[in-house]
Amino acid sequence: MQDAFSYCAELVRTNDRDRFLATLFAPAGHRHALYALYAFNIEIARVADLAREAMPGEIRLQWWREVLHGERGGEASASPVAAALLKTLERHRLATDDLAALIEAHRFDLYNEPMATVADLENYAARTSSALIAMATQILGADAAAAARPGGIAYGMARALEALPRHAAQRKLYLPVELLARHGIDPDEVFSGRPSPRLNAAAAELRGLARGHLDATAAALRTLSRDAWPAFLPLAPVRPMLDRSERRDAFAPAALSPWRRQWLIWRASRNSARIAN
Repeated sequence: MQDAFSYCAELVRTNDRDRFLATLFAPAGHRHALYALYAFNIEIARVADLAREAMPGEIRLQWWREVLHGERGGEASASPVAAALLKTLERHRLATDDLAALIEAHRFDLYNEPMATVADLENYAARTSSALIAMATQILGADAAAAARPGGIAYGMARALEALPRHAAQRKLYLPVELLARHGIDPDEVFSGRPSPRLNAAAAELRGLARGHLDATAAALRTLSRDAWPAFLPLAPVRPMLDRSERRDAFAPAALSPWRRQWLIWRASRNSARIAN
């Protein structure tokens, strides 16, 4: 089992550097469980990219649903991520319904249906990023649902903006059609990959919404136990990334350097006011 948890830690270190670094600030006794949870998230989030077509993706997501419900005993034991996750579920009493909802939300990734409304995007982010934060705080022995929801939504919106060039090339639309319509933008204009002042204005509006959710997170974090902080540390680069993007085109998002992200997470680990501000 130790090998399974070590595998998860390496998977997170390679594929989700922010959460890997954030977990280093958690108590040592909780790190393996956090890495198992984050490794599961990586496996689910990348199904669409690995499957390339909807049906193989649906099959893989169904496999994970069956793992959660104890229907893949031998196969789950052979998968280090599944084995570590099931042990974490047992030890920390995480709700399988929350994990199943995260899987269900990622079915959206398999298809080319556009994100219809801002509310749909918020719901997608809440069932994925917010749920992940909430489960991480549970592992850490805290209850932080009030901060987890807006924090995850802000994170999800920022990631949607960051991934815009890649999604446009795949003809996937996470920027809500409702938002684009307010700025007179047709989805095909986004898929063309051509910059435009209208698209930049739509991206700016979404950044404003993300900042609003960060403000709500910051307010909730003021009363949050220090025990929960590591679950929120991946949010530390979000506002600086949004601010930097203001000066760039929507198809040229402002990526922060790894060292800058690492410094922001370290700084936030010492003062929760730095997490969402």
